[in-house]
Amino acid sequence: MPDALGAVARNGDNDANAGLPRIMRVVEFVTACIAVVVFIAAFAVAARRLLGLRIGAIRTLLTGLVGMAGLTAFSVVMQRPEQRGVLTGVQMGSTLVVAMGFLAVSEVVVPSGSGWPIKGLRSLRSRLTRGRRYSHISSIVVRHGLGPYLRGGPRTGTGRGGRAGQLARPLRLALEEAGATFVKLGQVLSTRDDLLPQAFVTELSRLHYQVPPAPWPEVEALLSAEYGRPVAEVFAHFDPDPLAAASIAQVHLARLHSGDNVVVKVQRPGIRPVVERDLDIICRIAQALEDRTRWAAALGAVELAEGFTGSVQEELDFRIEARNLATVTAAWARRPKDPVVRLPSQYEELSGERVLVLEQLPGAPISSVYASLDTMSLDRTELARNLLANMLQQVLVDGTFHADPHPGNILLLKDGSIGLVDFGSVGRIDRQLRSALKGFIIAVQRGDAAALCDALLEVVIRPEEFDEQGLERALGRFMARHFAPGSTPDIQVFTDLFRLVSEYGLKIPPEVAAVFRALATLEGTLTKISPGFDMMLESHGLAEEQLSAAGGSAATKQAMLGEVFAALAVLRRLPRRLDRVTSALEQGRLFVGVRLFADSRDRTFVRSLVHDVLLTILSASSGVMGSILLSVRRGPMVTPQISLFELLGYHLLIASALMVMKVLFSIFRPRR
Repeated sequence: MPDALGAVARNGDNDANAGLPRIMRVVEFVTACIAVVVFIAAFAVAARRLLGLRIGAIRTLLTGLVGMAGLTAFSVVMQRPEQRGVLTGVQMGSTLVVAMGFLAVSEVVVPSGSGWPIKGLRSLRSRLTRGRRYSHISSIVVRHGLGPYLRGGPRTGTGRGGRAGQLARPLRLALEEAGATFVKLGQVLSTRDDLLPQAFVTELSRLHYQVPPAPWPEVEALLSAEYGRPVAEVFAHFDPDPLAAASIAQVHLARLHSGDNVVVKVQRPGIRPVVERDLDIICRIAQALEDRTRWAAALGAVELAEGFTGSVQEELDFRIEARNLATVTAAWARRPKDPVVRLPSQYEELSGERVLVLEQLPGAPISSVYASLDTMSLDRTELARNLLANMLQQVLVDGTFHADPHPGNILLLKDGSIGLVDFGSVGRIDRQLRSALKGFIIAVQRGDAAALCDALLEVVIRPEEFDEQGLERALGRFMARHFAPGSTPDIQVFTDLFRLVSEYGLKIPPEVAAVFRALATLEGTLTKISPGFDMMLESHGLAEEQLSAAGGSAATKQAMLGEVFAALAVLRRLPRRLDRVTSALEQGRLFVGVRLFADSRDRTFVRSLVHDVLLTILSASSGVMGSILLSVRRGPMVTPQISLFELLGYHLLIASALMVMKVLFSIFRPRR
């Protein structure tokens, strides 16, 4: 029995002795893991702080892992038993240089905040889809013979002659084949007489795009999702057959449970990603064309594409159209009620991003009743004059106007009045531009070419250098041609003015171009309403009436009163200040005090410049000193193989490398 107990005791001791090494190995493993984590964090934080970056968790981990790999490699290369660890500082410094290099390169290639790699992976599918769309568009371009005009070279200058006429028709056909977004782009370009030759304007004006309506089940599902309940609970009646269908939306007639007849504008299901993809492609094509071809750079292709993209993106959100309508309605509320032109009221509680519910105005598009106007006992000329007067009131007084008054957006109501619909495109001009436009009109009325030149230069964007005297003489000839006694100005005035502006390198701001584009669009409607209607002659008298009414308004008087009071305050202080200046000048005490670097941006720039210069000097000095120390063969020995001077030289070279890395990254770092 005692022997058995002794055997059990000996076995227990053996088990305890066997378990101790396992515990030690676990402790060593845990310690090694902690050391690795500490080193990874230390290298990542040090590299980030030295470069002055804020990086995410993924980039931090990658930087630390690169640093650990460098530490392992340098341990194999540098550390030997006979060196007794004297190169540990050099090893750590070299590892830090590697970590900083990786972080700097990754920041230049993929800047932090760009969403890589998560956004990159998410966008892979869209990139593939865009690539297929690119291939489709490229095949259309080649098929219509447009390839040479998109690659630069000797055929890039299309000019305004016969070559432009040869290109216009293939361009129209290519836009029609490319789809609704490109057709809409062509329709917008057809209104830019200031940028494109007349051959392009004429050809692109023929663009029409008939879109089949979306199936009713898809529209019903969208409405149910938008309202969170069945369509029958929202509307007492909903006509599944659309009244009109366009590329982005379609319009249905409906009746509310209250009995009100309404018009429901519904976004086509699934259209947003398609349009956004095409808009992205249009912007990329515009950038490539502007980089490669002279004609695209002269037209400002990127600016055109960005403006078009912004307007179409607004059309994708019906809440913007609702706000536009509310803005125009509010502007109209500030002036006497117009019994001739009406706006539909909106149902805000039923409208959203993809659905817009408006009052159904009792009438029909004016384009469908041109022939029957005479049978309605309506004065065609007076009807056209009222519509033009309302547009001028919107432009010159309100500053917010309907930017797309084509015949489909103008209704002739049953009582003989006019209704304006579809406020997806609204123009806005501020007080300064309105004042410049009024000055432009006054200069035309007075026949003053100098005043017209001054007013025009307030409206347009001018380059740093241009021939102002030549422009004034050209404007004098322009006025003699179109506004001389006996001449009858027509819509050609806008075209000639745009060409004149383009010849002198001037650019018309988009908001001003929208005014002329809206008037040009309206001119076609007015001549259909009243054949022979002289828009320019009528505008002359109506604009004078608008300016007279605006000049006598209470708001204008209040603004003028404020300007007078401000001028009086300046005049009251002026004599005392003039006396001080003349007295100081007489006594020789006049001086000018200038604060250098008063702007914080100047101070920041100088500080960063001095920092980089000093860092460059220190890094160069450290490198030179390190090289000199390494070339010294004598001196106290730290180990049998390494002298003290060599050790100092190695450390100075590492310090120089770190400073050079920081300076180079400061130079090449992407600016946001």
